Order: sequence, then C-alpha cells, then structure tokens
Amino acid sequence: MVELKLGTDLLARARAALPGGVSSPVRAFGAVEGDPPFVVRGQGASLFDAQGREHIDLVCSWGPLILGHAHPAVLDAVQRALRDGLTFGATCAAEVELAERVLKRYPFAERVRFTSSGTEATMGALRLARGATGRDRVVKFDGCYHGHFDALLVKGGSGLATFGTPSSAGVPQATTAMTDVLPLDDEHAARALFAQKGSEIALVVIEPMPANAGLLLQRQAFLETLSELCSEHGALLMFDEVISGFRVAPGGMTERSGITPDLVAVGKILGGGMPVGAFLGPAQLMEQLAPNGPVYHAGTLSGNPVAMAAGMATLDTLEQPGTYERLEQLGAHLQRGWEAALVASGTPGSVARMGSVLWLCLQEGETPRAFHRIEAAGAERYGQMHARLLEQRVWMAPSAYEVAFVYTAHDEAQLDRAAAALAQALSAP
Repeated sequence: MVELKLGTDLLARARAALPGGVSSPVRAFGAVEGDPPFVVRGQGASLFDAQGREHIDLVCSWGPLILGHAHPAVLDAVQRALRDGLTFGATCAAEVELAERVLKRYPFAERVRFTSSGTEATMGALRLARGATGRDRVVKFDGCYHGHFDALLVKGGSGLATFGTPSSAGVPQATTAMTDVLPLDDEHAARALFAQKGSEIALVVIEPMPANAGLLLQRQAFLETLSELCSEHGALLMFDEVISGFRVAPGGMTERSGITPDLVAVGKILGGGMPVGAFLGPAQLMEQLAPNGPVYHAGTLSGNPVAMAAGMATLDTLEQPGTYERLEQLGAHLQRGWEAALVASGTPGSVARMGSVLWLCLQEGETPRAFHRIEAAGAERYGQMHARLLEQRVWMAPSAYEVAFVYTAHDEAQLDRAAAALAQALSAP
C-alpha cells in the first residue's frame, strides 16, 4: 500500500503535476482568497484536512452525498460489491435493480441508460433527441450548466462564471452554431425563438431548478410555457436533474413541478458518491438507442457494479419514512440562520432555498431568477468572506455562483455554528 506523504509541499507538487493543481477548476480557489486545503477524510457532515482540522461541510462533494460522508449503509454495500470484482464489462443484476428504483421514482419513464457522469448523461440524451426528431438545433438557458461537452458549453454558469468567461475556448463555432441560448424567466424570449425556429428545434434542455449559477428558482408558469412550446412545435423537453434529482423529492423537480418532460438526466445522488449518471424516458424514445435503434451510445464503465451498489444503498436509505421531511427541516433551519446573519451584520442579501439546497446571494433586492441579474459585486464580497469562514472551520464552495447543501448527517447544532460563523465573517472589517 502506498502512503501519501502530506507535507507542506503538497500544493506545490499538485501544481507541478496537475493543471492549476486540480482536476476540476473551481477547486483551485481562484475566485476566493487563500490556497485550497487538502482533504484526507470525510465523516458524517465533516471534512478533515491534511493538518487534521475538522470542518463543517456544506459542499456535499458538490451534491452527491445527501446522506453524508462514509454513510454505513453505503460503505457496506460498496464493500460487499468490491468482493465480487470492480467491473465486468457485462450487464449485472445490480444494474437492473438500480434501474428499477429509478423508474419507480420517475414513473413517466420506462427505460434508463446508465453512464459514468452527468456530463455523459446529458450528452447522450442530446444525441438521442437529435436522432429521434431528425432535427439539429438545441436550446439551453443562460447560466445553466449541462456538462463540459462542446454543444452545451455556452454560457454555462458555475465554473465558467466563476472565472468570468461565458464560454470555453476550444469549442468550435460550428459546433455551437446549432445551440441557441435564452435567458431564464422570460416567456416572451422563448416564444419569439420558437416562432422563428420552432421547426428546427430538437431539444430544449433546462435545469428545472437552476443551481449552477446561484439558485435561480423558476416560476411554475415559465416551466409550463416551455413544455407547451415543445409540444406545439414537435421538440423534446429535457429536465437536467443531475443536481435536483432524488434531492428535492424522490422524483426530483419532475415530481415537485408536476411537469412531464420527454427526457430526464440524473447523476450525483444516483451514485451515492461513486461516478454515475443516467438518462431516462419513455420506451418509444429510449428504444431508439443502440442496440435496438440507430442512435449510438456506449460506455466501458456504464452500469459499474460497485457504483450501482452505492446508488441502491443511497436510494433505499432515502426511502426511509421522514427522510425528506428531515432534509426540509434542516434546510429551513440553515436558511433562518443565514438570514439572521445577514441582518445582524447589516449585509445586503437574501437566501434562496429549495429543500436542502441553498444559495447565499449577497446583493440588494429580491433573489434573482436569471443569471444576467446577478451582480458582480456580490461575488467579490463572497470571495472575501469565504476565507474567514474557512478559518472558522466552515467549508463552503469556493465560488459565489455555487450552492450549498445540507445532509441527513447534519444536525441543528452544526448548522447553528455555521450560521454564527457566517455572521462573524460578514461583520469582519
């Protein structure tokens, strides 16, 4: 067994071996003060860094760990699966069992195709939509992130917004020429686009709970308008529920909104901390995937037995009575604490929340519903505040555009400490 030496040169070694010292850009702390600590262990609602310091974790590994770190049921399921092998390159029983659990929570759907990430799920779903409709054009929304593949990496919020670049370099203009970007919360703009290009549109993809550029909660009427426009013009509607799926309700925002899309992409919680994604829909649509149909999609590690086991354990634990009610209570508790901290420190701001997902918005007025209404000054204030929170052992996302999560592993005392630390951080000169 190789032992990692956690010396003071670890950050320098990381930067010498990895671009920016990280494997995902926001982790580099480029938009906040200080250097990123190295994490060596997670337990419950806590992270432990290389210096042995314990932090209250509100990042949740960016969403997957709804039960907390190292949950016994998930660890036990993974350990049992490991004894039988890491991967088979063949269909396994766990794949079928997890698929059945997903379909139970999304009853509109009849088939699931597993992937190894949320990015792969949305990419596969987009190809399916184009193949099924015979059309090429896709519509997305400013600030919504659907993975790091070319066709949808335009005005993608989150990491792109953190570094002040609306779109990535290296994406050919020809690739995005068939991608139209609309503002959120704007029925007029959506109707105008469909009036002009409706017969060309294969897919409209949206986070029904946009959570990659702040938490931009959408009005029910806006989501219903998109569904109506797609039906009228023969386009498909996809809900990207990589974040919201299984978190805000067993059936995510699809259940919570009561709107039936044509496709749903899920991930994060689905894998219980392991790399998993999936897209799902009605049989008539999904059966157009290979091997039954002409739309090709494949993945060496798709349906990995260890990841399937972690996902089943997570979804089964979430099904225990009172779990979602408890998450709602914890989310509301932290929201009240944060709102009190804003008042106590005299800081302009608001707290958006949907269940166990929260966003601290540091600007005056109502919380925005569209990305272009987020003010840059709030992100600057967040960057200064972040380092003070970390000093008080509260682990928040190193970006003002990222959301926070609560876990079933949190308790009110931990959330009270996190809120008190926020009040102190906001009050510091």
